Amino acid sequence: MSERAEITLTINGERHAIRVEPRRTLVDAIREDCGQTGTHIGCEHGVCGACTVLVEGAPVRSCLMFAVQAHGKDIRTVEGLADGDALNALQQAFMDNHGLQCGFCTPGFLMLITGVLEREPHITDEELIDVLSSNLCRCTGYQNIVKAARAAAGEIRRQRSAQGAN
Repeated sequence: MSERAEITLTINGERHAIRVEPRRTLVDAIREDCGQTGTHIGCEHGVCGACTVLVEGAPVRSCLMFAVQAHGKDIRTVEGLADGDALNALQQAFMDNHGLQCGFCTPGFLMLITGVLEREPHITDEELIDVLSSNLCRCTGYQNIVKAARAAAGEIRRQRSAQGAN
């Protein structure tokens, strides 16, 4: 039996003290050890993006990261986007623009786009499409995902302008 490491994962502001084998992936620890099942497991090779979470604000494929590497770091999952029952601007834009169908890839897209828009709210359409091409969706044809991301970017810019005016 291999040794287990004692680590603390801080997910959406909540600390989870867990014991894991050093080879345990972050996605497995998030889902199985911390009970946050919104992060999906897809290809398990870092190709599809379904498992994307934010680690220290940057989008990360959680199937490619070991849980021990995330010890003490700030992790955000799809469960941390909404404020109670109030959806955030991106989640609302996905609903308003029909940016999802089966929904399996949606958490990964939401986290990828959140990470990008928080860093670059003025991202160009060309750059946005390039970023979105890193995640896979088999249902939507991507057009509504792009529309939702553009709408959310506009809303985030409006919110930041309003905050700066106050």
